[in-house]
Amino acid sequence: MALFSPTPSNSAASKAAERDAAQQHVLMREIDDALREDEARAMFSRYARPVGALVVAGLVALAGYLWYDNHLQEKNGETGEAMTLALDQVEGGNLPKGNADLAALLKDAGPGYAGAARMMQAGIAEEQGKGADAARMFNEVAADTKAPQAYRDLATIRATAAQFDSLPPQQVIDRLKGLAVPGNAWFGSAGELVGMAYVKQGRADLAGPLFAAIAKDKSTPESLRRRIRQVAGQLGVDAVEDPETAAKVGEQ
Repeated sequence: MALFSPTPSNSAASKAAERDAAQQHVLMREIDDALREDEARAMFSRYARPVGALVVAGLVALAGYLWYDNHLQEKNGETGEAMTLALDQVEGGNLPKGNADLAALLKDAGPGYAGAARMMQAGIAEEQGKGADAARMFNEVAADTKAPQAYRDLATIRATAAQFDSLPPQQVIDRLKGLAVPGNAWFGSAGELVGMAYVKQGRADLAGPLFAAIAKDKSTPESLRRRIRQVAGQLGVDAVEDPETAAKVGEQ
């Protein structure tokens, strides 16, 4: 019987090749992971400071906003309290002290409080018989683009009323015609002045219908409507919407 020397089988050689391939795969994965880790470190080292700076800047900005908002609320509270004290002085008849308090308040007040304070100062001047000063101050508020629009509109009406006798009728009309329209908050007050300007121009045909519209506008204060009815009646215009109600109001 012939004897054969042992030689590696095909199966053993295949297993060895698979084992080498697996070892190579593990080695390449470890190298790849190491490279990725190095890249991550490099990226973090490159961008950590800028990103960190942005985060810190955001936190600082947020903290600043919260502080400012809290400071603003406290300041508005203090300004509101100062305004109340000044108003108490004015209502109590101590006009010089009220005026001085308002002047002090204006140094740090925001647009809203500043507009109200300046309107009150103009009202004080008017109460003291200083019509020219009052008109000038009202006109300053009316021209101030930082003041709330409601204050500017009211200041325009008050300035025009203070100067009514010295202004040409057409100037009164031009100033107030944008406010003397139904639906506007100042329709009654502005409309009365525009209507009187029409009367000065001899335009009863324009004044009468305007007075009638004001008298019938239920959003207009009753005291003003009553006065307007009388003027409209003198112009021969029926401004009474409900005669029985008007009669009862007139008896009050």
